[in-house]
Amino acid sequence: MSINPERLLESNLPWVTYRTLRDLVGLPEHDPYVRKAKDDMIHHPLVAGLVQALADWPGIVLNSHKSAGQLYHKLAFLADLGLVSGDGDFTGLIKRLEVQRDPHGLFQLPTQIPVHFGGSGQETWAWALCDAPLILYSVAKMNLLSDRVDTAVLYLMSLGLDTGWPCTVSPELGSFRGPGRKDDPCPYATLIMLQLLALKPAWRDSDVARAGVETLLGLWENSLDKHPYLFYMGTDFRKLKAPFVWYDILHVLEVLSQFPHARGDPRLRSLLAVVQAQADAAGWYTPQSVWKAWADWDFGQKKGSSPYLTFLVNRIEKRLEGGPAFGQ
Repeated sequence: MSINPERLLESNLPWVTYRTLRDLVGLPEHDPYVRKAKDDMIHHPLVAGLVQALADWPGIVLNSHKSAGQLYHKLAFLADLGLVSGDGDFTGLIKRLEVQRDPHGLFQLPTQIPVHFGGSGQETWAWALCDAPLILYSVAKMNLLSDRVDTAVLYLMSLGLDTGWPCTVSPELGSFRGPGRKDDPCPYATLIMLQLLALKPAWRDSDVARAGVETLLGLWENSLDKHPYLFYMGTDFRKLKAPFVWYDILHVLEVLSQFPHARGDPRLRSLLAVVQAQADAAGWYTPQSVWKAWADWDFGQKKGSSPYLTFLVNRIEKRLEGGPAFGQ
C-alpha cells in the first residue's frame, strides 16, 4: 500500500523530502521547493559528514565488500540521494580517483587477498566485479569524471555472459574468485552491473543487461534450488534494509524496477509482494536488519518505521504501477 507523499514530506528528513518531491511528486530540479529541499539535504550534518569522509578516499584496505562503512558504499549512497559534483567539495576525491585507474579506465581500490584464496597476500591496487561497477555508477551518476567512463562501462559489459556476470577480478588479484563454479553468475556482481547499466537507455536496453535481468529473476524463481556463489534468497535476503550495500530483496527490486521490460514480469511482482506484506497498518516500513555503520540514520534502527525505507518501497511501487520512471 503506497502512502500519500505528503506524509513522507511531513517526516522533515531532507533526504526523504528531496527524493519524494523529485521521484514521487515529479517536480523538476529547478522547482523552488526542490531546490530548498536539496540545499537542506546537502547541509544536513549526516550528509555533509559523508562528503567530508570521502576526502580520505579510498579509505582502509578492502577485505570485505559487505563492509557497509567502506567509502565506496558511502559514495554510492550520495549518488542515490542525487548529489552531483557541484553539490560539495569533491576535489580531493576526484584527484584520487584519477590517479588510480587501470588501462580500461576502471577505478582501483587497495585490496588484500590471502594466498590460500588465490591472491598474493599483499596489499594491491586492483578491482573486482563486486566493487568496480558501483564506483563507476557513482562517478557517472554524480558527473564526477567523464574521461573514459563510457569505455570502462563497455569493458565491464563485455565480461557478461548469457547467464549474467561471473566472479571476475583484475589481473593484480591472480586466480582469486569466490566460492562457486567458474561459469556460474555472481548474483551480487550481476546486480550492481545492472545498477550501473540502468543509468543510460543504450546500456539498459542491451542484450547483456536483459540477460542479467533474466538471471536475477530466474534465481528468485528457483530460490530453493539455486544459490550460486553462496548467495541465498532466504530469510536474511527478505529482510528490509537500507542503504543498498549488499544482495537483498529491496536492492534487487530497486535495480530491476528500473528496467521497463521487467516491470510486468510476475516474478518481479512476487518480489514486491513479499516486501509489501511487511508494511504496518498505516503503510510504513520498519527496517528488519541494519548496518551498524549507518546507525545515526532513520533506517539505521529497528525500533520504528523509517521514512526513507518507506519512500524506497513507494518509488518501486510507482514504477511498477506504470507511473513515470523518476529516479532512474
